[in-house]
Amino acid sequence: MQAVAPKFGIRFTATAAKCLAIAALTMTAVAVRADEVGDVQKLLSAGKNTEALQRADQFLAARPRDPMMRFLRAISLSQAGRIPESITAFTKLTEDYPELPEPFNNLAVLYAQQGQYDKSRNALEMAIRTNPSYATAYENLGDVYAKLASQAYSKALQIDTRSAVAPKLAMIRDLFPKERGGTAVAGLTNSSAPSTTPAPAPAPLPAPTPTTNKPAPTPAPAPVAVSKPTPPAPAPAEAKAEAAEREVESALQAWATAWSKKDLNAYFAAYSRDFNGGKSRKAWEQERRERIQGKRNISVKLSKIDVSINGNKATARFRQDYKADSLDISSGKRVELVRTGGEWVIVKESTGS
Repeated sequence: MQAVAPKFGIRFTATAAKCLAIAALTMTAVAVRADEVGDVQKLLSAGKNTEALQRADQFLAARPRDPMMRFLRAISLSQAGRIPESITAFTKLTEDYPELPEPFNNLAVLYAQQGQYDKSRNALEMAIRTNPSYATAYENLGDVYAKLASQAYSKALQIDTRSAVAPKLAMIRDLFPKERGGTAVAGLTNSSAPSTTPAPAPAPLPAPTPTTNKPAPTPAPAPVAVSKPTPPAPAPAEAKAEAAEREVESALQAWATAWSKKDLNAYFAAYSRDFNGGKSRKAWEQERRERIQGKRNISVKLSKIDVSINGNKATARFRQDYKADSLDISSGKRVELVRTGGEWVIVKESTGS
């Protein structure tokens, strides 16, 4: 399902994994909610906004604070062209759930479509402040700054046609030759796809020996026992790379464990001293400390870890399952690490990669 197509490249993001939901009281309630969310997403995908709104309103009449359904309702309003109502819906979401970056991002999209780039910039800055690793918001913010620059250069040319900004204006316009489509709103999908690797064919059975009236042949002399050669040991470089990958994976698991236990000393030690999340190190640590200590319970689990090594640098991609109080997030993550003092530490992280 495509979100509202932006006019200059800024994108909606609304995956079900990233759009958080309040935990249900029973397994039955969870299943019912998942079915309702999936049904509304299918209606939106089919362009049936009126029906999607009706289903969303029926659901929200009983559970008015459900953030996922409210998010889908706001998407539906935007797709139906009811932009002021969609802006109101997203604004209310940012007020009720300020920890979620996606409503800020989508609110910025709607402002940008109306040419309100200052409001769009403010909303994106809030999205980034909420999640410093939100790559889409950074990309959108870059587009907004480019449009603001385009407006400024155009104004300069209106005032002075001899101005040297014409090449700069042309360069910025080249950045947006076509509109980019919005990011698809994913439904509730099963992340584990079945394996398509065919099983090896069974070895054929030996053909039976035919019975004949010929005398039995003289048995061949017993073969001389020959010791099998020992398989070659892995090349030193290969073994070293495998060991480094295991070290990176262990470092990431230790980081997730420290986060889960709210062990802030170990958590901050997992990051490079140069890591600051887009602000001063002190401000970043203070923000993370407040967020982590403000949760009663935290659970962070990593799976499907894929590590690539290049000298003293490493890149890891994995699935992160984060649960904290009423929040439940499952998303892809990309982390860059460097080896310092014999330890692998995080220098960059981004969500949704």
